[in-house]
Amino acid sequence: MRIGEKFGKIFGGRRGGSTAMAAPSPLTMTAKAETQDGSAANADGSPRSSLTMTTQLNAAGAERRKTVALPSVLTMGNRGEGMPKPTPANLRKFAETPVARKAINTIKDRIACMKWRVQVRSGRSVGELPNAEERIREVTEMFEQPNPDDSFRSMAEQVLEDVIVGGFGAIEIASRDGGGVELWPVDGATIKIRTDWDGRPDSPRYVQQSGMFGGAGQISLNDEELSYIRLNPRTHTPFGLGRLEVAFETVHAFLGAHRYAGKLAANSVVQYALWLNDVTPAQHERLIRWWQDEIEGTGRVPIISAEQKPEILRFGGGTDADLRLAWQEFLMRVIADAFDLPPVFLGLENDVNRSTAAELNDMAFQQAIVPTARLLAEHLTRDVIAKKLGYRELEFVFTDLETTNELEQAQLQEILIRSGVMTVAEVRKIRGLGAAGD
Repeated sequence: MRIGEKFGKIFGGRRGGSTAMAAPSPLTMTAKAETQDGSAANADGSPRSSLTMTTQLNAAGAERRKTVALPSVLTMGNRGEGMPKPTPANLRKFAETPVARKAINTIKDRIACMKWRVQVRSGRSVGELPNAEERIREVTEMFEQPNPDDSFRSMAEQVLEDVIVGGFGAIEIASRDGGGVELWPVDGATIKIRTDWDGRPDSPRYVQQSGMFGGAGQISLNDEELSYIRLNPRTHTPFGLGRLEVAFETVHAFLGAHRYAGKLAANSVVQYALWLNDVTPAQHERLIRWWQDEIEGTGRVPIISAEQKPEILRFGGGTDADLRLAWQEFLMRVIADAFDLPPVFLGLENDVNRSTAAELNDMAFQQAIVPTARLLAEHLTRDVIAKKLGYRELEFVFTDLETTNELEQAQLQEILIRSGVMTVAEVRKIRGLGAAGD
């Protein structure tokens, strides 16, 4: 049976909501496994699949597009190196190591702790829109408690973790019975993308592989039911590219060097040898047994009598250079580059002084934190506020992205008030304060 026929059976059936099977369609589907060379796979190590198709006709009979989606998945290569594959399981295991965790938390915690607000899009005013204040209050309360289990920070931390590690953040947008929506963080590694999506919000676009047997193993999700956040989107693959994926080989090399240095420092690696001249095999065996039974591990001073002084052979230099500290520092700098962070944020402070510290801090904020925060804010605005709720005149913004410290923010707001761009009431609202008379 061909692969297309197998996927046709898996995804065949009727679609009756977010948990139903995808509707059958005459697709030419191929399985895509990304591995060492910039690839993606499921959490269990199996390759993630993307549903691709050739040029198709829409319901009206007209061509939707002339180009082929993801043609390079048919001509993928694989490097035969002795490296672990960057599957989601391995990426998340590497994310638990100290250096990678420090880089992830530097970006994730800074964004999750930012102040945010829901406001009217630029170029519009609250007075021009009907029920604007009520809608802003409704959306703000929804983000403050996105679901019964999470606050905004806990939900954002989970989503940002997947975005930074594998480039596959996902949020399920579920409708509440009494109105409004709930936002649930989803394991982005279990999401498959359908490239035969017809562009309608109520049509299937994603499929989650739940790991269950039978029909419950494939959960179809409409476009309006899931916000899929891709970091570093590319044309040759439907999946994003996480920062830890970029640093995968470097982290693997660093862990190997760090493990060797630990064994060497713990004296579990042989560094010396004892050379004895003119010793018979019997005397050699007796010396080994005596050393192992009487001297090794006891702390006693060994006394050796021989006609010639034994010679000690050293395998290494006997210095810190044997620990390959310079090589480990170089690898840490490469890891910092993969996360768009200056090396000082990973503990390398040799080339940092008072005059460069502020500049490096601002560089990390602009290169690593701001792009990721705006990516999350744009998806919340487009997928949740505009697409699901229908409030296209509102947007979600992180207020801390405008400046890096409170003094600069206060000075900026003072200039805007003096120039007539903003009023005192608007500035107080941005800062979460009530009216002047309250």
